[in-house]
Amino acid sequence: MPPSSSAIRKTIEAYLDRHPDERAALAGLLAMLEQPVDVTARTALPGHVTCSAVVIDRDRRVLHIGHRLTGLLLCPGGHVEAGDRTLLAAAVREVCEEAGLRPGDLCLTPQFLDEPIDVGVHDIDVNPGRDEPAHQHFDVRFAFYLTAEQPPALALQDEEVAGAQWLPYADVRSPTLRAKLLTAEADGLDGCPEPVSANALIHDGGGRYLLHLRDDREGMWEPWVLGLVGGKRSRDDASLEATLRRELAEEVPGLKPTGLVPFAVQEATSVDGLAVPISVYAGRWSGDAEAVDLREGVLLKWFTVDTLDRLRLSPGLGDLIRRHAAEHPVVQEPPAVARPLPDEAPAGTVPHIVGVHLHLEREGKVLLGLRHPDSAYAGGSWHALAGHLEAEAATVGLAREAYEEAGLVIDPADLELVHTVHTVDRPGARPRIQLFFRPRHWEGTPEVREPDRCLAWEWWDAKDLPEPIVPYTRVAIEGIRAGRPYSELGWEH
Repeated sequence: MPPSSSAIRKTIEAYLDRHPDERAALAGLLAMLEQPVDVTARTALPGHVTCSAVVIDRDRRVLHIGHRLTGLLLCPGGHVEAGDRTLLAAAVREVCEEAGLRPGDLCLTPQFLDEPIDVGVHDIDVNPGRDEPAHQHFDVRFAFYLTAEQPPALALQDEEVAGAQWLPYADVRSPTLRAKLLTAEADGLDGCPEPVSANALIHDGGGRYLLHLRDDREGMWEPWVLGLVGGKRSRDDASLEATLRRELAEEVPGLKPTGLVPFAVQEATSVDGLAVPISVYAGRWSGDAEAVDLREGVLLKWFTVDTLDRLRLSPGLGDLIRRHAAEHPVVQEPPAVARPLPDEAPAGTVPHIVGVHLHLEREGKVLLGLRHPDSAYAGGSWHALAGHLEAEAATVGLAREAYEEAGLVIDPADLELVHTVHTVDRPGARPRIQLFFRPRHWEGTPEVREPDRCLAWEWWDAKDLPEPIVPYTRVAIEGIRAGRPYSELGWEH
């Protein structure tokens, strides 16, 4: 299936956030995106979306090809096809078809990542031979660096292409693209590949390495494979270390490795076949992996070097871990999984995970957030503002979460415990203690500050809660209304 109108709208709106002065020029496209029409179809009128690849070499030159039909010198590009997963994938396919490059010859630029560098609008004349009326092309252009120092030999598509040239930024044919290239040159758009993702090689100092099992979903990069925690850079990240710390906070909140230092650059391949250089940071942590609040993926687990050959790992990861192990010999025995010490509790005691929740009331209504549908926990459900504790008091942790997630300012001293739910999700799962606090005073208006986790904050009548809602959240709200301080859920299994 080609990209949906909602996905294209998201791409265009992100582009317009950076170039608001171009909204009028793209008004026609925005209007079409509101209609029940496939804007990538060649038959879509009064125009449709096309995609181009802006391929940049180490000499800051851009690949142009001559189109036989129009006689114009343009960046490689064309119409979106049914098999194109995204607009970026369409641009990659087009440059490979027209210029004979391979996806692995290309990588994303740190300045633009997977967002368009430019969107051009072209008037297309009537074509009686193809029975096409006059229309417009909304050409979405993506920037790529060549991975090699020298441009590879091109294999041009003779049927449509007549020659190729590498043009300096100042000579690029499209005026809007030329202007953006010259502006970005000052920000380092120099044609030299550099990492656009960051991963954490987390070890415990005792020979164990923390690996993350990815979801088995369509479009997932390396699905159902053990890899490192981390992810791709966003335009708002000040550095790759900032990228990594943001990804850790999103995927495994509370897991904070110490001594993060660059260790290696790992070469990977994206879903679309692009080369992806990844900056790998090594850091140390020795906590209980099973107790981590894993919000993306399926599993987080410690492994030793001698087990790597039996695992399905990301390409090259085994060698990377072995290299780190050889350079950092074990200095202590692996720490035991967190368990009560003999003097702390009787044998058989099971550690519990503690969650903190905000019960915010206003005129008989309670504040709930709609979880993002892709959230690892309770996707698409309503839930109280919540989080897991770091090494901190419960009230301090909740005050922190309230500010991080919704911009609310609460003094921990103003929080009072109003309900506790002792819950277990399923037989064998780690039990949880869910604490609900009500603030006596708070400041601010709830705002969505983590859109990858929460889509909206809304006030709901406590007597008429929405569906779907996290079950223990409903139990807690009903218990608070009834004046009960404690509930249990899931123990009947």
